[in-house]
Amino acid sequence: LPRGKGPHHVGCTDVMVGHTRQGLFLRLFYPCLLRAGATEPLWIPRSEYCAGLADFTLRRRWCSALLSITIGSCRVPVSWNGPFKPCSSGYPLIIFSHGLRAFRTLYSSVCTELASWGFVVAALEHRDHSAATTYFCTAEAGREEWIPFQQVPQGQKEFYFRNKQLLGWANQGRGVSGCQVHQRAEECVRALRLFKDIASGKSVLNILHQDLDLSVLKGNVDLAKVAIMGHSFGGVTAVLALVKEPSFRCAVALDAWMFPLENVLYPEVSKPVLFVNTEKFQTPESVAKMKRLSSRSSQTKIITVLGTTHESQTDFAFLPGKLISCIFGARGTLDPNKALAITSQAALAFLQRHLNLEEEFDQWDDLLEGVGDSVVP
Repeated sequence: LPRGKGPHHVGCTDVMVGHTRQGLFLRLFYPCLLRAGATEPLWIPRSEYCAGLADFTLRRRWCSALLSITIGSCRVPVSWNGPFKPCSSGYPLIIFSHGLRAFRTLYSSVCTELASWGFVVAALEHRDHSAATTYFCTAEAGREEWIPFQQVPQGQKEFYFRNKQLLGWANQGRGVSGCQVHQRAEECVRALRLFKDIASGKSVLNILHQDLDLSVLKGNVDLAKVAIMGHSFGGVTAVLALVKEPSFRCAVALDAWMFPLENVLYPEVSKPVLFVNTEKFQTPESVAKMKRLSSRSSQTKIITVLGTTHESQTDFAFLPGKLISCIFGARGTLDPNKALAITSQAALAFLQRHLNLEEEFDQWDDLLEGVGDSVVP
């Protein structure tokens, strides 16, 4: 996986808050101080995630051993629990929402890139059964409860399932009901509230007991400059989060899967969105929904990166070999490093404009109009 191209070294840690499914689980990427002998975290953090990937890609759980061999040793080029680099003015914050059947580490390349330019990025792992797998630690010492990915039940409409279903854990007497896309957006809102709690001086316990003390974030994150970002199902989650939380000033939607968003919500999306699409995934119907939003705001932009597929905006684009291509989808013809540069530079230009950043990201403003090599409006 590529290192960040920005001026900051990047650190990361995992954060889990709460002992129930209503808690939060995220991977935090942040500017850090250079530390000799720093370790780099595994890209696939545990073998259970290989099993989750195998379940939906190969439809065979026993293939998780094959995935462990081929990708299990891959590491993310960041400093694990690296010392946080203070910033008196505070870093802007991005909450990141993963796509369907993904999890918190599969967008490490774009999260690392953004953190290297001076952002704190919180990559959530959703607990609505849309992750390949995830878990939480119960109050009983050492006990974990895993939450597998859930396919659309046979005979049920996908829109109903993704948008209207009563969640399985609600039906287990936990007293919470709703739909996947709304639960995801609400998890994004709760993640923002977590940072607000830290900023207010409230003690927040990371039950994973990592070396990074979360209190170091107090005074170093600018909660007046917060954006929401996501890929695919996470892209439409980001759009919905704009409706749910006024503190989100804009959204960056990577190849957004617009299907689950109810029509009644479109008039509620009043803040700017940057849609960065790939060439091979979007349908005319999906783009029409994006245009419906852009017609309401001239600040909403829609661009397409040529020579890319849906997987080009994930870390899978950087894994070599025909086997990986067969398992995780066709590769684009555009070099993945160039695709990442276009995506991140467009996002940085957009974020500068709408978070009022005093940087030089406006050098990439042309990308927002679809002007440049390998990008079109």
